[in-house]
Amino acid sequence: MRCFLLAAALAFGARWGLAGEVRVAVASNFFEVAKVLAARFEAATGQAVRLARGSTGKHYAQIRNGAPFDVFLAADAERPRRLEQAGVARPHSRFSYAIGKVVLWSPKPGYVDPAGKVLETGAFRYLAVANPRLAPYGRAAREILRRRGLWVRLRDRMVRGENIGQTFQFVKSGNAELGFVAYAQVKRPEKPVEGSLWIPPQSLYESIEQQAVLLKDTPAARAFLAFLASGEARNIIQGYGYGIP
Repeated sequence: MRCFLLAAALAFGARWGLAGEVRVAVASNFFEVAKVLAARFEAATGQAVRLARGSTGKHYAQIRNGAPFDVFLAADAERPRRLEQAGVARPHSRFSYAIGKVVLWSPKPGYVDPAGKVLETGAFRYLAVANPRLAPYGRAAREILRRRGLWVRLRDRMVRGENIGQTFQFVKSGNAELGFVAYAQVKRPEKPVEGSLWIPPQSLYESIEQQAVLLKDTPAARAFLAFLASGEARNIIQGYGYGIP
């Protein structure tokens, strides 16, 4: 909850310089933004932030098995809620920090048309998709393809990334001509997107509500989450193409 976190920020505002390192498990789609936020937080507070990148599903399993993270920035709301219910996460610390957007992208200009009809024409060899069992963005891609009647038809052409970061690399490297990636992976503040893309309408997939949760109750971890909920952080997040809850 934002009120919990903002109260924590006020409580520790006079002591930003407290020693300690914040260990943050970050969903792959949010990693580039998290690096920017971590740098801002470190510059303002003197607190070190260590980011661990991975799929939300894999991070969830690691945390349940005792991985020493202080904060979890997930790509969904389900895993943080489960951690809270299981008593692994601190109660009342969970909140939504971003609404993710999935896009069909190719680094080639003009390759992906604005309506995504390239999926029907089949003018490609491989389509990259994140593993739907581990990655919320992969689950969204599956929903989109199913609603367009293409999930089964294109199954033999799919290359599966363990997370959305690996999926993006498949496309960027040319191992797949196009793929479903996070908008934040190709969107940069005040810069045009390189290549070509289709932004599927929200009606084709369930909203990707990304939530943060406190795992270890330390002043530094609370302060980092308070910063994540701040206006400055929200402006940065929005600049990378995310919706703001």
